[in-house]
Amino acid sequence: MMMKLHLTQPLKRSYWQESISPVDACPVLQGSKNADVAIIGGGFVGLWTALTIKRHEPDCSVVILEQNVCGGGASGRNGGFVMSWWPKIGTLRSFCNPEEALFLGRSAEQAIFELGEFCAQHAIDAHFVQKGWLWTATTPAHVDSWNTTVQACERLGVRPFERLSSSELRRRSGSSVHLAGVFEASNATVQPAALVEGMRRVALESGIRIYEQSGVSHVEPGNTVCLHTSGGELKAKRVVLATNAWSASIPELSRLITPVNSSIVVTQPLGEQFEKIGWTGGESITDSQLMVDYYRTTREGRIAFGKGTGAISYGAQINSVFSEDANSIALTNADLFSTYPGLDRAAVTHGWSGPIDRTYDSLPVFGNLAGQANIFYGIGWSGNGVGPSRLGGRILASLALGRKDEWSECPLVGRKCKTFPPEPFRYFGGTLVRNAVIRKEQAEMRGHQPKALDRLLASLAPAGLEDKS
Repeated sequence: MMMKLHLTQPLKRSYWQESISPVDACPVLQGSKNADVAIIGGGFVGLWTALTIKRHEPDCSVVILEQNVCGGGASGRNGGFVMSWWPKIGTLRSFCNPEEALFLGRSAEQAIFELGEFCAQHAIDAHFVQKGWLWTATTPAHVDSWNTTVQACERLGVRPFERLSSSELRRRSGSSVHLAGVFEASNATVQPAALVEGMRRVALESGIRIYEQSGVSHVEPGNTVCLHTSGGELKAKRVVLATNAWSASIPELSRLITPVNSSIVVTQPLGEQFEKIGWTGGESITDSQLMVDYYRTTREGRIAFGKGTGAISYGAQINSVFSEDANSIALTNADLFSTYPGLDRAAVTHGWSGPIDRTYDSLPVFGNLAGQANIFYGIGWSGNGVGPSRLGGRILASLALGRKDEWSECPLVGRKCKTFPPEPFRYFGGTLVRNAVIRKEQAEMRGHQPKALDRLLASLAPAGLEDKS
């Protein structure tokens, strides 16, 4: 049975993509080609999968098909936070035993260090900076949101978080809105588009074939899978779907994820104003809202400020909501200036939106399509894919190569997830819940008690970036 994929117009280029030097385009797929493993999607997940396969089996023929350019989706437009899974340890424990949770937690933390080593080894100037992460509360309602997570880590014998005094937190963040928080030292930031470009170069040097502007419109399953594009076809023994939010166009996967948007604004270089603000240590920061604010500094002395604005589209279509959504960017701007009120309103020079493939518990799920033992997927990165995608590449490589190891048999593979409702309930119900979350969190930020109905509806929303108390 032929499976159809939804192709989309290219998303608006992000500041990250605009600020790197153009590279030579990879060819468009023309005619009929063959591969041992075909990977649909040229972002972090697809590239890590391809590179890992080549490390295991150098003679394996690997082809990546990308509908735009590598990193043209979420991988080239995210906030560049390289985070661990320690903030999700409570959720991991809900389906992992202690040993499994420790393995995934430690592996995700180690992946951050490995990313720095990868960039150094291959001379990738991805602006890798490992200065840690501040998890904060910006309203009394969110103070100690991290307690359950810290305690879950301690029960496992690990202590990745350091509690900070309010004065220390305000000094390091440069903002008096931060009331309390914890610090995780392992986390890093990168220029995500520069990282994708470097990974793409390494992949090509490794003998991986990449075809860009070669979106897959139809998948014809079988012992040999045939992938159809507008210019040709690719036949492969095994296929990996690394399509992230675009996976929602596949009926079997659409119930596992829902695409939601997130938006980022970037300021002009702030120069001496950074010294006045005091946020000079390079830490990345998030608050404890469900529609989380996440912000970091850049090499050029800019602030990149993002917000998980949570807008959705009917039928999970990747449309302008996930490219440049004015309402979402306005919400993001408002939170930037609330956090750093001394900034000039004209300081913002760039703004864009992007898609997040959100699962209900904000952790990914891996497996193969029903009845298709040679078509694999890894989806649901939920806004934290830059670091963990390296683990996803290991899992998908082991699945595609038929390896029996700690990756193919880890608890993220084939796990049972809470599913999203079908349309039209997904869109109208999701919009109702999103609006309730906005009202609830705006009330909390003003120090008011949210309405009971808004609290009830907000409780139906998917989990956020971190576990909560």
